[in-house]
Order: sequence, then structure tokens, then C-alpha cells
Amino acid sequence: MKYSSKKFLGFLLTSVTLFTILLVSISAVSTIVHSQTIIIQPKNSSELIDVAWTYPPDALDPATGFCDPDQVIFNVVYQQLVEPNVSNPLQVVPGLAYNWTTTNYQNWTFYLRNNAYFSDGVKINATTVWFSFYRTILMGQGPGVNNYINLLFNSTQYEDTGFALPWGVGNAIENVTGLPTSNNANLTATILASILSHFNANNQTILKIMEYPYQAVVVKGPYEVQFNLLHPYRYFILDIAYWWGAIQDPVFIDEHGGVQANTPNSYIDEYGMPGSGPYMIKSVGSSYSTVVLVKNPNYWGNNVTGLPPELQPAHIPVVIIYYGLSHETRLEDFDNNFAQLSYVSPQYLGYLYNNYVYKQYVSFNQVFYLANEIQGCIDYIGMNTQVYPTNITALRLAIVHAINYTALLDLYEFNGTLLAREALGPIPSTYPIYYKVLNITHLSLYSYNISLALHYLNEAGYEGDFYVTLPNGTIIGNPKGNPLPTLDIYITVSRPTAILEEELQIIQEDLEKIGIPTAIKSVLPSVIDS
Repeated sequence: MKYSSKKFLGFLLTSVTLFTILLVSISAVSTIVHSQTIIIQPKNSSELIDVAWTYPPDALDPATGFCDPDQVIFNVVYQQLVEPNVSNPLQVVPGLAYNWTTTNYQNWTFYLRNNAYFSDGVKINATTVWFSFYRTILMGQGPGVNNYINLLFNSTQYEDTGFALPWGVGNAIENVTGLPTSNNANLTATILASILSHFNANNQTILKIMEYPYQAVVVKGPYEVQFNLLHPYRYFILDIAYWWGAIQDPVFIDEHGGVQANTPNSYIDEYGMPGSGPYMIKSVGSSYSTVVLVKNPNYWGNNVTGLPPELQPAHIPVVIIYYGLSHETRLEDFDNNFAQLSYVSPQYLGYLYNNYVYKQYVSFNQVFYLANEIQGCIDYIGMNTQVYPTNITALRLAIVHAINYTALLDLYEFNGTLLAREALGPIPSTYPIYYKVLNITHLSLYSYNISLALHYLNEAGYEGDFYVTLPNGTIIGNPKGNPLPTLDIYITVSRPTAILEEELQIIQEDLEKIGIPTAIKSVLPSVIDS
């Protein structure tokens, strides 16, 4: 799974940094063979076919979608006030805001471009920003809750009332309308949902609510908006650079189901909506099997000079993404030059090259691009610290010491090169500043140590009143307790890749050695989100 700004509740089991191997079919290469020029290019140079994603998105609404396959769509269809710098993950570049200021990391002011609009022609201004962030928070889905809790809304109120409400909005509504919303979360949520579902920035009452100064987001002018955080947070600029900071089309949303508290918009989840980016969603296959993106002919940046690369207009007219294809199909589509982007496990790279349609004309390095770690990802297992039995620290320690990490890493060997390494998660080491902030640079990686694992497991058994039986019949834990229940390992792919199957097999067999039974369960990404 690629690392994003998701915040996970759980205990990190293992983290492996993977160096990305990007399979890129030659877009246009000329080579001379026996005095004849051979042109190597896709069958349709106006299309890019991507078959690299092994499981589909969970939603096409940036206020709901929260898994990795979403990002390839969200990154080019929707835009934020600032965009991630593709060259440095710790920096941002101007997006829909051309500039921003802060003096204390708690109050942030953004100055918007006055020429930006959605693909359906709806203009983007400061009220659109207010609408977008308040919608994302009020909907109470993964993107809003995980990224803005205790920044733009109060966790205590959320826990007590069940509503994620931008701080101060109740006071804003009461101050302007006289309605008793300041201490009534249910009424506030109802009125805010109504405002967002019938959004009219020209309505003076709504405009005054948005201009009320003591709230999370304040409209300061037509193209000036201020964010007021509950406490200083110097990395807020990085947080809003991803799709949970996407600016959304209020007109389209109002016409397609509006906004409800704690509820996703099923229509937009299924079909998406107009964005301000260089691409538009043209069509969506059943269960997200296929998504077709086309160049936005009305992109606001088409004739704008000096834009950073992240905002450049589309260069390829059509991008077709096939999700969840079988391993064999991903191999064949790439080798036959039907697909230009694919994904396979390291052990199949040689097979892929040997069967590549243009192998006789190009070298291995012309076909395969080994990205550096900054574009890598991490594989991990998370354990829920709030439910039995993984709420027992000793059990979690038993698990982490029972797994053979060398065996996992060996799966990523290719031609004598190891394409992965152990990392101390949950954040890849390409983000060193977070290591400094979290003060985890002094920690050590987990060791593979069966004796230590059994020690912790015995301790956990008495604490949790359970026992396990080793393969040789030995009882570990409290023999008067209950057998340890089977631990479910959830994965979000219906067709696991070959390497994932091997990883899971290693983990299951390692845990069986210390008597811990496990079961693999495939679930939709939305289950993980919840």
C-alpha cells in the first residue's frame, strides 16, 4: 500500500519499504534495424492504458474515497488549494491558491486564483472553499475525520454527539440567524447540511455565516479564505495538499443528492463529479472495473503560463484504467503493448521482458524504470489496539517477533538485487522530518525471535485468559482459559497478487509455529475505511 496521510489506529506489525518498479511501455522510440527504421509506440498514441491497479477504488468522491487506487483519479480530476510537489514530498506548490501566509501555524490565509473553474463552468472562489471543507467534515467519512479531527473540528464534541462539525459553525449560524445552534449539535448539523445542499453564495444570510470570523474556515473576500486551526500545526499545508483537501463543485453536488451529515453521496461515489483538474471522468464500469479519463477541454490552466508541472494541462487525450485484472492479464497486456502501465511481482520481471513484443529492439532498462525510494511504498499489517485480543500488548509483541522478515524481503530479490528493505513505520524513511518530530529515530527494528515470541505469548495468555497449542502439543498461556480465537487478516483485494499470496503464506506459517491461528479475509476497501 502506498503511504498517504491517513492516520491509522493500531499497532504497526511490520513495515517493508518497496522500491517501485514502474513498467512503462515505450511511448515512441525509433531504432534502425538492417537499414530499416522501426517505430515503437502504443497502438493508439492518443491513449494510455493502465492495468497496474490490482483492486478498484472505494469511491470516486474525494470526500469519501480513502484507498490507494483512488489517487490516480483524484490527482488529475480534482485539485486542492496547494498540490504536492512531485519532486519533494515535504513541499507543496501553488494549486487553486497562488499564495498563502501564516505567522503562527494556527491561522492560514490563502489567496485564490481568479480564473479557475470546474469543468462544467462553475467558478471557484472563497465560498467554494468554505463549502468544500465543511462538506468533507460534515459527511463524517474517512478523509474528513482522519485528517481534520482536532484541527478543524473538536474530537470531544464528535465523540459526545456523533457529529463532525467545523468548530465555531454553530456560533456562526446562531449569531447570524438567531437560531439556538451554539449548544445543539444535532440542530447545527441539520442546518449546515441544508445550507450545503442548497448552496447559494449570493444569499446574504449564508454569506454572513461564512464571513463570521470565529470559526474553522472564514470567507475574507471573493478570493481570500482563512483557516483557523484549534491549535498550531506547521504541517497543515501538507495535509490539505491531498484529495481530502479537494475543492468540490457545489452546483453539481446540490443537483445530485446534496449533503447529509455522516452520510456519503452514493451518486458521486459511483460516478464522480466535475473537477477543476486537467482530466474529467468520462465513464465508469460496473464495480469500478474500468474508469475512462479524458482531457478537460475547458481546463482553466490550458492557456496559463508559468504553471508548475503539477498543474500542467493533459498531454495524453485519453487514459483508460482497468482495475483488478488477473496476474496473467497484466502480463499479457503489457507484453503485447496493449497496456503501457502494469504491475507484477519481481520474480516475473524476467518473464515479462523475455516475452515483450519489442524485446529485440530495446534493452531491459528502456522498458523497466526502477524508481528510487521516494516513490516507493510500504507494506504493513496493522493491529487494532481497541479490540480483544490484539488490545493485549504482549500478544502484539509475540506476533512481531514470530515473523521472519528476511523471508519476506527475499521475495523482492531480482537479478541479485534486493528491491525492498525493512523500515521502521508507520512512515517511510523518505519523510525524515516526521521521524524527528515523533522522536522515533532511536527505536530498533523488530527481531525474528521465536523464544521471545513464546515468552510474550505466554504472558499474554495469562493476561487475556487464553491458551494456544504449539505444533508439538505444548500449551502456552493459561491452560484454564479459552483457546485463542482465530485472528482474521483482512486484505482489500479480491485477487491477491502472487507476491501478496506468498507474503501471507509466510506470515500465516510463522504464526502457526507459535500456535496462533489466522484466516485471510478479502473485504472491500470501504470496510477498512470504516
